[in-house]
Amino acid sequence: MLQGKVIIVTGGNKGIGLAISKAAAKNGAKVVIGGRNLDEGERIVKQIHESGGEALFYAGDLTDLSHCENIIRRAVDTYGRLDGLVNYAGTTRSMAALIDTSEDEFNFIFDTNFKSTFFVTKYALREMKNYGGSVIFMGSLHAYGGEGDRAAYACSKGAMLTLFKHVNKNYTKYKIRSNWITIGWVATPGELIFRQQQGKDQFWLEETGKKSFPMGRLQTEEDNVAAALFLLSDGASQVTGSEICISGGFTL
Repeated sequence: MLQGKVIIVTGGNKGIGLAISKAAAKNGAKVVIGGRNLDEGERIVKQIHESGGEALFYAGDLTDLSHCENIIRRAVDTYGRLDGLVNYAGTTRSMAALIDTSEDEFNFIFDTNFKSTFFVTKYALREMKNYGGSVIFMGSLHAYGGEGDRAAYACSKGAMLTLFKHVNKNYTKYKIRSNWITIGWVATPGELIFRQQQGKDQFWLEETGKKSFPMGRLQTEEDNVAAALFLLSDGASQVTGSEICISGGFTL
C-alpha cells in the first residue's frame, strides 16, 4: 500500500502517532518517527525492524524550530525523498477557560500544537514541491469551537485547521495533497494519565464512552489508522481538501 514511500510522523512514538508509524512500516513505508524520548524511540524502531519494517527515530523538540527543518533533512538525507507528513505531535495539557488562561500557558500550547506544525509543514512543502506528496493534519473536534475549559487548545487546533485549508488552496498545483482527520475521544495512554490526574480511571473512561458515543464506545488508536494510510497512499491521489471525521458520532 505504501511500498517505498518515505513518511514522517511527528509525535510518532505515542498514541495514534505510534499506531500510524507501525502500520505505515508494516505496509512498506520507510518511516521517520519524530519524538523527544530517544530511548523510547529506539525501542520502537527496533520493534519495527524485527517485524521486517524500515524506520528511524529523530529525537528533538519541535518547539525548537531548528528541529522542524532537521527532521525533514534527516528523512531526505537518509532515504532520498519525502512522500508524506503526518502532523500528530501536540499536547492537551491546558485545562483553562479563556478568562483564566495565562500567557505562559497560551504560549506553551501554541508553540507545541501549532507553531511546530506550521514550520515542519513549511520545510516539508519545500521538499515536496519537487515531486508532490501528502500532508495529513491530525485535528480535533475542539477546532470547531471547543469546550469551555480548553480555550488555548481549541484555538491552536483551529489555527491548524486553517493551515490545512491554506496548504490545500495554495499547494495542490504542486501535486501536494492536504487533508485533515478529526480525532474524537481516544483512550490513549496520555489521555489515561491526564484523567488519572483528575481522579478518574480506565473504567470511568470506558463507561463514559459507552454513554457519550452513539457508536457505543470510546475510540482506540487503531480506529484512526486506516484513514491515515489511505490518505498517504496513491489510492488517494485525487483526495485533497478533505475533512474526515472519525469521532464515532461524538460531538462537543
